[in-house]
Amino acid sequence: MSLRTPSSRHFRTAPLAAALALAVSGTVQAADSITEALVGGKPVLDMRLRYENVDQDGIANDADALTLRTRLGYGTGEYMGVSLFGEFEDTTPVTDDDYNSGRNGKTTYPVVADPDVTAVNQAFIQYTGLSDTRLRYGLQRVILDNARFVGNVGWRQNEQTFQGFTLVNTSLPDTTIVYGYVTEVHTITETRIDTRSHLVNVSYAGLPFGKLTGYGYFLDLRGPASNKTLGVRFAGKQDMDGFSLLYALEYAKQTDYKSGDGRIDADYTLIELGGSLQGITAKVGYEVLGADNYSGFETPLATKHAFNGWADKFLGTPTDGLEDLYVSVGGKLAGVKLLAVYHDFSSDRGSTDYGTEWDLLAVKKFGKHYSLGVKYANYNADQFATDTTKFWLWAGVKF
Repeated sequence: MSLRTPSSRHFRTAPLAAALALAVSGTVQAADSITEALVGGKPVLDMRLRYENVDQDGIANDADALTLRTRLGYGTGEYMGVSLFGEFEDTTPVTDDDYNSGRNGKTTYPVVADPDVTAVNQAFIQYTGLSDTRLRYGLQRVILDNARFVGNVGWRQNEQTFQGFTLVNTSLPDTTIVYGYVTEVHTITETRIDTRSHLVNVSYAGLPFGKLTGYGYFLDLRGPASNKTLGVRFAGKQDMDGFSLLYALEYAKQTDYKSGDGRIDADYTLIELGGSLQGITAKVGYEVLGADNYSGFETPLATKHAFNGWADKFLGTPTDGLEDLYVSVGGKLAGVKLLAVYHDFSSDRGSTDYGTEWDLLAVKKFGKHYSLGVKYANYNADQFATDTTKFWLWAGVKF
């Protein structure tokens, strides 16, 4: 079942009617009748006006994108354990689209992956009538752990969502079991990936020092890029007289799956250590996406923008792999969230220096519903890609 319009900004009558009728919200009280559930639901409004500028060496024109993203949805109340949710998403250029959206053919500009689209973003039915269990079927947002392997790419105006079935169970003490079966991925550029993929994620939070997670992602992408990733993650913190010690360790192995190329054989490693004192948090991390003889360790369903630099130079892993040594410092000043990150990129195989990057962020929230933000990324190329500077300024409202 597919409820998005992939190539048009115009609504069709049937998807519009279906989406307005659909909804789900776990926070809405159980209703005594179907009518009460339908009219007693919760509307959702999420708008973000954003300006993005990209200056990239080798491309004559700078990209200037001013876009407005609007999400409008509705979640019904729950009746006999059943509820529904539907949400439209529209991204519209406010001024001339002087950027390469990936769909508009303006290849003389750098890429800003926010195409002009209107689509059904989510449309699913949910059942919570089984003890400690939530079942969903339809087009839905899926974020697992820190979104390193499966996420919604929430930074882009048009987010990534997944068509399929998900189950979340918390019957065992301190344990969360997640299973997903995905038949189609709706990407940020509104293209679709046909898949028959299984997602398994089991976490245990009962340890005294953190949370342990094991996962297996079996991605049948209907071609040579199909792969399976098996991994384990441990993350936590220890509070010691006002100081918090932060740490994360993760390892995964990726090999071919179904029709995947037999040369897929790569490792993933993360080591992160940090501390928090008087509202200031500092971390140092070392992340490796290993090399192989195909394309390197890949994360096709991930929220990639959140990792390996905001300039997005490593959305695809180089064949020689990627080592990312990074340091971050963040905190709040006068209610403004501040974050600075420095990356040093190099190859996993051989000794290639890819480049370095500075990332800066400031975000201010006003009450529960409003926010302003500014963000900057500067990638200084050495032996990979080209020098790139990006700047963002945005305002958001969410109800």
